[in-house]
Amino acid sequence: MKNARSLYHGHRFPAAVIGCAVRWYFRFQLSLRDIEELLFERGVIVSYETIRRWADKFGAGFAHRVKAARHKPGSTWYLDEMFVTLSGEPYLLWRAVDQRSVELDILLQKRRDKAAAKRFCKRVLAACPEAPRKIVTDQLRSYPTAKAQIPELINVKHVFVKASARVKNRAENSHQPTRERERRMRGFRDPKRTQAFLSSFGPIRQHFALKRHLLRASLYRKQLGERFAMWHRFTELSQNPPGF
Repeated sequence: MKNARSLYHGHRFPAAVIGCAVRWYFRFQLSLRDIEELLFERGVIVSYETIRRWADKFGAGFAHRVKAARHKPGSTWYLDEMFVTLSGEPYLLWRAVDQRSVELDILLQKRRDKAAAKRFCKRVLAACPEAPRKIVTDQLRSYPTAKAQIPELINVKHVFVKASARVKNRAENSHQPTRERERRMRGFRDPKRTQAFLSSFGPIRQHFALKRHLLRASLYRKQLGERFAMWHRFTELSQNPPGF
């Protein structure tokens, strides 16, 4: 029986270097050139374009493994949209999170109509094992009309709130990391690349972004260590070498 081919087959850099570079890119507010410099400090000479290709090739796969290993999504979903500008054109970034603020899925679309809402809801349902018991949205009319045409959501309780209401802060706050990254990258440009990046950015960032203010230092370090151990399994790494 043949052994399974390594995830990093054909790459001249060790798996630990590639996995670390991808994690840095999606976890922190770092540019590709920042990561190039950090790797150079550790004796690894690699161009930022190579790091970009690593992120493009491995980011989606790592994010999928992270999402597959998470706890079952909560029973309350918060749906919201935010405007982003790509090369001077306005787009809507649709996002769904549960009551624990875990990002369920995102979708970049040009419109804000019933078809766009229906497309997004179906995407979130496909990414989750069960339909929610309640969804919370703003007062956008596209949501109820789309919900009425999706069998899994017809009997789901639908709560409408004003954009400024406290109950919707969970959805509103979930946009903040994207806004911060958008400023760091000096704006998004290509729709396909933006969708691919943000689909990996959310799960990988959240995997390590523990709520430190709610945890004792010892418990925080323990849980973070567990997250790193999981990451090593996701990326097929046994242990990072010194300096990584």
